[in-house]
Amino acid sequence: MNALDFFTARLTFQTDVSDVQAALAGGADRFVLVDSRSDAAWAQGHLPGAVHLPTAEIAARASTLIPAGSNVVTYCWGPGCNGATRAAAEFARLGYPVREMLGGIEYWTREGFPVATATGELVQPADPLTAPAGIACAC
Repeated sequence: MNALDFFTARLTFQTDVSDVQAALAGGADRFVLVDSRSDAAWAQGHLPGAVHLPTAEIAARASTLIPAGSNVVTYCWGPGCNGATRAAAEFARLGYPVREMLGGIEYWTREGFPVATATGELVQPADPLTAPAGIACAC
């Protein structure tokens, strides 16, 4: 594999929190967002509109929650966790078109995007090192 193939594959099978948020806000790029974390983690907070489906349950429950052929984006805790990667592999085994959201809920929160909780949505200030005020990544 050469560098172009490698990076093209990454862009095909991965996305990031900013792109997911923009797609959700703009109504484009229809997909099912899947939180693959535990019940306790889900209860702490999750991305608005996400479906909760822990990795260990994907094989048994995906077809009842997510229509066949749906585009899927998986996420987990953050860059130090490969749970979203394992979840994406499970969806791929089942034949779903799937991408992994890099950064997980950690970077979603750090960029100042809303997190759904039992008491409503919570928005924390953006981390100035992750999403500096007035500076667009433009990448």
